[in-house]
Amino acid sequence: MGSATREALASSKEALAALGAGADLATADGLFAAGRAIGGSSHLSAALSDPAADAGAKRTVVERIFGTQLSAQALGLLQTVVSGRWSSEADLLAGIEELGLRAASISAGAQGDIEAELFEFGKLVSSNHELELALSSKLGSSAAKGALAASLLAGKASPQTVSIVGQLVQQPRDRRIGELLRYASGIVADQQGLAVATVTAAAPIEASQLQRLERHLATAYGRQVKINQVIDPAVVGGLRVQLGDDVIDGSLAARLNDLRLQLAG
Repeated sequence: MGSATREALASSKEALAALGAGADLATADGLFAAGRAIGGSSHLSAALSDPAADAGAKRTVVERIFGTQLSAQALGLLQTVVSGRWSSEADLLAGIEELGLRAASISAGAQGDIEAELFEFGKLVSSNHELELALSSKLGSSAAKGALAASLLAGKASPQTVSIVGQLVQQPRDRRIGELLRYASGIVADQQGLAVATVTAAAPIEASQLQRLERHLATAYGRQVKINQVIDPAVVGGLRVQLGDDVIDGSLAARLNDLRLQLAG
């Protein structure tokens, strides 16, 4: 991430924070829809991400195109986003999406558990190859993929999770569905002041062990950590812990593989 993008993203997040509880689900939906529209037009995305273009002119373009389609909160945030100096068109689209994810998290409040719902949906998709293909294939229409995701989540997840998954499958930007869900979970958790660790083991881990691991990770990362547990007999023994881009692989399978590599060398 370039310095220009970091500054633009920071300004956008400050604008979202200033809304407080005013960031409702309509705000998130509006940002998602606008991001898809901008991403679907090479001319529009190029114009709005051009660092040399006048910020006021870009705000006017957004007002003209989206003024009657978005809520006041979503429109104001979108204008703030495009006023920033982004390093690339891809960074601009990523910034709009991240702001939408954070707005969805805020709208869920303390009662929402979007991250857990995203995790469960990810397990469902990863266990069904045909479903994963249907949601990831470039041949299907974006609308059809969004409708499929909504039907799978109907009655099983919050409106925020339905909105987020709909955005991810309709605008994947060359990301696989598993990567998309992990990314969204990380943003949602960060908005809540949490970090999410995925712990893979051959068998279920006792609650007391999970609590000790949570405390250890919280100390190491300086924030509360929530653990998602994955059972995979292939790890044989030990644990594989992934938190963001960090991976701690203490599984027996990993150690055996390391040994095989050493012997082969």
